[in-house]
Amino acid sequence: MLTSVRLRLQKIWWGQFWISNCKGRCLEPGLDGRHYGPNTTDGSVPRPTLPNKLGSHIGTSLQGLGRLAFLLLLAAFAMLVQGYHPGLEDDAFYLAAIKHNLTPALFPHDADFFRLQFQATVFDKLIAFPLRWTHVPLEWGILFWQWAVTFLILWGCWRISRRCFVETHAQWAAVALVAVLLTLPVSGTALSLTDQHLHARALATAGILAAIVAAIDQRRILAIALLVAAFSVHAIMAMFGASYCLVLMWRPAERTGLQHTTRQQRAEVLAASLLPMGWIFDPSSDAWRQAAATRQFYFVLRWHWYELLGMVAPLVLLWWFRALARTQRSVVLEQVAERLVYFGVFQLALALIISLFPQLERFRPLEPVRFLHLVYLLFVLLAGGLLGRYVLKQHALRWLLLFVPLSCGMFYAQRQMYPATAHLELPGAASSNAWMEAFRWISENTPVDSQFALDPHYLELPGEDYHGFRALAERSVLADAVKDAGMAARVPRLAPRWRREVEAQSGWRNFKRPDFLRLKAEFGVDWVVLTEPGVEGLSCPYRNPQVLVCRVE
Repeated sequence: MLTSVRLRLQKIWWGQFWISNCKGRCLEPGLDGRHYGPNTTDGSVPRPTLPNKLGSHIGTSLQGLGRLAFLLLLAAFAMLVQGYHPGLEDDAFYLAAIKHNLTPALFPHDADFFRLQFQATVFDKLIAFPLRWTHVPLEWGILFWQWAVTFLILWGCWRISRRCFVETHAQWAAVALVAVLLTLPVSGTALSLTDQHLHARALATAGILAAIVAAIDQRRILAIALLVAAFSVHAIMAMFGASYCLVLMWRPAERTGLQHTTRQQRAEVLAASLLPMGWIFDPSSDAWRQAAATRQFYFVLRWHWYELLGMVAPLVLLWWFRALARTQRSVVLEQVAERLVYFGVFQLALALIISLFPQLERFRPLEPVRFLHLVYLLFVLLAGGLLGRYVLKQHALRWLLLFVPLSCGMFYAQRQMYPATAHLELPGAASSNAWMEAFRWISENTPVDSQFALDPHYLELPGEDYHGFRALAERSVLADAVKDAGMAARVPRLAPRWRREVEAQSGWRNFKRPDFLRLKAEFGVDWVVLTEPGVEGLSCPYRNPQVLVCRVE
């Protein structure tokens, strides 16, 4: 009797010990519902040892803190390689929207160029709220958010790699390769893996990666919640993430003579197919078509051959990754790669259909080719893990030979892209860029309700380095022909206004004082930003070797 009771107590103790020490790290669930230990790939679970229980918990906590610290440092290193440029390109809208949330008096004339689209996102409100509550200076708060989002992306990559690779060095090689290649261009899409500024796409990507982890673990409710959160930040990217998660969680019927799928499985596949088609847009117009024509990635058949190759090649290599995983009996890796190919082929077919048929032109603002962003990110992740498994292993010299030249190369590429601007535009640091200095003067010395006009192609001028006036000068401005065209292509009701303002500025480089007075009469323009040598007859209270800020009066 006593022996029986003692045996039962031992079994209970062992069960409690195993759950407390292995939850979340000893058992890794595969997509087929089986659980895989950290050192096995055949479904077996290693036998527990009997360490000191308190010591085991302390050791686990220290390991977790060590991983956290390393990922934070890796995120900082990734930003050093990538660069940091607030107000760059798309940040002309995002940063302006955040500032408008903090100071509603800003942008009284042109807030529609970011407000209409941003009604569908909580991103600007999410960033502005803690800044308002904590009174942290905006510049420092944005920098912290950029670091935090980069960390969340790398953390998500590490969690996926941990489920795909049993070797620790392969897991960290996967994350390190993503960190170094954050500015890798995604073929034909005008995107990189992440941007050199805080972008809603990056925050949504972090949520999508977390949802992929939940999908791998078959935790469907959590995956849905994470995708909903990502959707509230960046709807288009979240739809791609949801489509992939649905494909990833789809489990075909076991081959036991039943070759049909269940009703639920068929519904999941149908949902994965239809999800990217969910938005309703305003009617098209000639002005909208003119704006859309500036978005090269809308039209797949206009891509260069190397862009088309960059669209297909990752899918081919991912199928090879699947074969390698099968030889190693890496079930999760095999299915992640396999389902990514299925997802990519479907989205590619959808993008081609939308691009080929004019009747579907209103779906082009869904940017269907940008599914490649998720394909590229996971491709780099899996490629890094396989390099770690087969090539780098635990040889420090091999790691250095790969990552040092790669980091230097990515750093050099960024310096060539933005040569007139500091690599890290940190808060409080004086800018060496003449345009940035002019924008700063404008924000500090002109009325908040001013209306400005610039060369509609000012973003492409030498030395400007694609910094948005609206976000950095914090003043209203007539539409430009480069970035505002993209907003008009997404929000058709803006297209007529965009075309009217851009056409009114046509021939800017030959403008004289009467032309600026015409802009004042038609649009209320009372300030202009010019390049040297300026225009005779205008009063210019600010001038530097490249840029003048002049009154129109």
